[in-house]
Amino acid sequence: MNAMEKYKDLDGDSGVVAYKIGSDSITVEFGKGATYLYNYESTGSSHIEKMKELAVKGDGLNRYINKYVKKLYAANLR
Repeated sequence: MNAMEKYKDLDGDSGVVAYKIGSDSITVEFGKGATYLYNYESTGSSHIEKMKELAVKGDGLNRYINKYVKKLYAANLR
């Protein structure tokens, strides 16, 4: 797997530490080591596109995941 991008975490309050954007997916790594793959099929394209936007922005991704898509991941990678 290619290297993940470090999550900026502008407010310093996120559980997200890194992410990787794919054409129809986003992989998110959390501080406790858990890494989840979310994709169009499991999560829905509108959620994935919003998650990509928040990841690049560096703010709000953890909150969005907890509120809307927490259990809708395609795979638990570790």
